[in-house]
Amino acid sequence: MSAHLGKFISLEGIDGSGKSTQARRLADWLNTQGRTAVLTREPGGAPGAEDIRRLLVEGDPDRWSPETEILLFTAARRDHLERTIRPALEAGRDVVTDRFADSTRVYQGATRGDLRGLVDQIHDDAIGVEPDLTLILDMDPAVALERGLARQSGEDRFEDFGLPFQQKLRAGFLALAKDYPDRCVVIDANTDPDTIADAIAQVVAKHLA
Repeated sequence: MSAHLGKFISLEGIDGSGKSTQARRLADWLNTQGRTAVLTREPGGAPGAEDIRRLLVEGDPDRWSPETEILLFTAARRDHLERTIRPALEAGRDVVTDRFADSTRVYQGATRGDLRGLVDQIHDDAIGVEPDLTLILDMDPAVALERGLARQSGEDRFEDFGLPFQQKLRAGFLALAKDYPDRCVVIDANTDPDTIADAIAQVVAKHLA
């Protein structure tokens, strides 16, 4: 993106890997560096997208087919892009998002059927934007699943698919990092939050430089 725009940074990873905590800490860190960061999330990040979020993350695991999920996630992402991400970047603010299109590539495109081609086609047509930098938080799926379920957030539809699904997700994210080495950096999330935040800050500082 051109120099007058802010930076667009996404955090990705399996459920329970600490993305929300680290996204918040990264936004706070960027603000201490004299930048102005907008913290957001997917699905959600704009009023209409938040309405769609409730359809996606609550209820029976088999509530939607993978194809329907792809369309719902893309609709939420388009609203997010129009109302939150693009205006912030154009105003020179950095955007830190807890998930973006890579989650759809892995969750619906690779683990719930061989639908990656469909995901990429719809993304190219409807979204057409990638983050400047993607941080993939990698951790033991069994530990992450236990942590995710312990939250009892009511938004545990994907955790309810069980450990084999989380293991597939981890493999999918690691494969994605190899597919997009210019923008994806894998972060070891098997340690304490301070160590993870420090590692992320080092990567982002290098990117900004």
